[in-house]
Amino acid sequence: MNNNVVLIGRINNDIEKIEMDDNTIYNLILNISRNFKNQNGEYEEDHIPIELNSGIGSTVYEYCSKNALIGVRGRIACKEGNAIKVIAERITFLSNNSNLINQN
Repeated sequence: MNNNVVLIGRINNDIEKIEMDDNTIYNLILNISRNFKNQNGEYEEDHIPIELNSGIGSTVYEYCSKNALIGVRGRIACKEGNAIKVIAERITFLSNNSNLINQN
């Protein structure tokens, strides 16, 4: 079995940095536009929670801000109450202001 997801979207919020005893994690929300219009003729968005570990997260935290366009490769994980989040394994910076840096 395989649990992989690839997403491209814009960062919705200021990236949240959470320091723990032995690790730091980073959280953000990724806005992903749907490629079809709703009944009102508007494109809707999905808002996907993304979790990044300290290595990849510190780079994203330093170089990206709200509205930055990024690509995320990772895996889906379930949170409490059956809500989902994506655990990022690779981030690709796609915005001009990110200098097109790839981070593993």
